[in-house]
Amino acid sequence: MSESKRKVYGAAKFKEHCLSLLDNLTPEGVDITKHGTLVARLIPYPQASKSLIGILKAEIQVRGDIFSSGIGWDAES
Repeated sequence: MSESKRKVYGAAKFKEHCLSLLDNLTPEGVDITKHGTLVARLIPYPQASKSLIGILKAEIQVRGDIFSSGIGWDAES
């Protein structure tokens, strides 16, 4: 990961905006410095993929037979 894409916050500024930063945390995360020295890196905790199961249930409609290619064929020929 490129260091230039990650935002850098001084400890005092991080303390002021901590809750807002947590609400808007990007996958790149943020670096936290103290007196110009990197002391911490805040990155989002990986979300379990099970939280994605069924998320589009109300958005998707299945039409037809999803187990068929729609092409007829004869295996004996």
